[in-house]
Amino acid sequence: MAPIQIYNTLAKRKEPFETVRPGKVGIYLCGPTVYGQAHIGHMVGPVIFDCIKRFLVYSGYDVNWVVNITDVDDKLINKANERGITMLEVAEENIADYESNLAALGVDQIDHFPRATECMPEIIALVKKLVDEGFAYASEGDVYFDVAKDREYGKLSNRSVDALQGDGGGQAARKRSAADFALWKSAKPGEPSWESPWGAGRPGWHIECSAMSKKLLGETFDIHGGGLDLVFPHHENEIAQSECCHGKPMAKYWAHNGLLRKDAGAGKIGGRAEREGQAAGAEPAAPSTSNESGGKMSRSSGAGGLADLIARQGGERIRFFLLRTHYRSTVMFSEPAIEEAAVGLETFYRLFKRFERASKADFYALTAPTSRGASRISQGVDPALEAAEKCREKFLAAMDDDFNTGGAVAELFELAKIANKYCETHDLEGKGLGDAASLASLELLMTTIKELGNILGIFQQPPAAQGADDLLDQAMHIVIDLRAEARKAKNFAIADQVRDGLAPTGIVLEDRAGGTEWTGGVDGSLDGVMALLIELRQTARKNKDFATSDAVRDRLAAIGVVLEDRAGGTEWTRS
Repeated sequence: MAPIQIYNTLAKRKEPFETVRPGKVGIYLCGPTVYGQAHIGHMVGPVIFDCIKRFLVYSGYDVNWVVNITDVDDKLINKANERGITMLEVAEENIADYESNLAALGVDQIDHFPRATECMPEIIALVKKLVDEGFAYASEGDVYFDVAKDREYGKLSNRSVDALQGDGGGQAARKRSAADFALWKSAKPGEPSWESPWGAGRPGWHIECSAMSKKLLGETFDIHGGGLDLVFPHHENEIAQSECCHGKPMAKYWAHNGLLRKDAGAGKIGGRAEREGQAAGAEPAAPSTSNESGGKMSRSSGAGGLADLIARQGGERIRFFLLRTHYRSTVMFSEPAIEEAAVGLETFYRLFKRFERASKADFYALTAPTSRGASRISQGVDPALEAAEKCREKFLAAMDDDFNTGGAVAELFELAKIANKYCETHDLEGKGLGDAASLASLELLMTTIKELGNILGIFQQPPAAQGADDLLDQAMHIVIDLRAEARKAKNFAIADQVRDGLAPTGIVLEDRAGGTEWTGGVDGSLDGVMALLIELRQTARKNKDFATSDAVRDRLAAIGVVLEDRAGGTEWTRS
């Protein structure tokens, strides 16, 4: 087996993944500053590193993953003052929002969520050691890191000390050099503060991560992650603080994910993502370590409302959208792009239903191997199983190559093709229904999809909106019946109207010998389906097809829906 390769921003190249301690992996990912609700940009790193941890565990490593919470900061203090509540209340509210969104996207592998306010003794001790050893100095109640004392400063971002500019305003007068940065800030009247050897105050942003990572992972750990926008100054300053304090590397590998940029057009479907200037599954160019402004998703650019986006699109759709290509590339974000990703997911959802029809078994209940050596697909002698084993090998090779989830997803689609073709070749829903040998091979194929899906954190449970709402299911049966009647009468305009009306809801129709089935949908799909039925009724009335118009009204009434015609249009309510 080829060793795992990881791109190291510090070395500017891929390197073999060799852990600090045999069999153990420590990962630190910079988390949010919780002064406002989370936006989708906050999910990129957690989703990527959730997959990385899953893959490393699958590969036999014992992984400890830390994501910090910055709960003391100027922005939190300002937000608290604006709202007339405490900084702690602002933090608790937004931590709950962040954790809820992580759960919705299936990010459940994080081991520790340290908060800066809970690590003050460690932060103060680290600052004191830097002062005692001459790497930092106190000035009027503040403490600054003396950049000139670190000969290697700038090695992560390739910046020279001479080219750096620091904080202006009152801080500039208290610093020896413009490039020096704050480790401790003296308290202003009314601000939250902690006692320290330099007086009451609070920590600077960078020192918090140095202290929290040391507390939970040690002086040197394996992977430090974050977005490209954190390379400078945050990660550069973390390195300076930690390595000057401990005299050893802070992290062996620095892994940076690309950023989200908004308002891009949707891209190609089928496991291919919206990565700027990159073919699907392709190796991204070496990442720039400059901040990627001009469209980056951030609160200051108006991003937000992740909970609303999840309600509209569903967590698995968003996760799948983020995983479809290499993590180091810039993601071009738009809701249509997520909806196109959902079309790709429907390929799998339809296959899972097909498997259920053929085998009477639940895909989500399959027990999949949890390690590389436990797969049973190679035990088969069927050509389909041999082809599936090659897909599995390519999937793992993609993940070995700098955690290329895009290449891995492409192999999942190939597996789905193999499984669908196997069902058709063996007629498992027809004459071959109940054939034990064929069904055993099909189960091996589906178990392999479950095994690899687990690494990506997808297909963990049925989509929440897929038939979960009884009213939506009943309304969809009315839509399907109307479409069938229109097609029988060769009224293709109505059939097209149904197709176009369902497109925004994320619902897909599949015509089968036994009838038409529907899959997909998210929270909000019910309103879209009801709007379609109202539109179909209006079209029928306009065409003086009162039988169809009355049938829509009566069928809706039978499922407890009342239509009320008003001057401004027709509204629906549950009776």
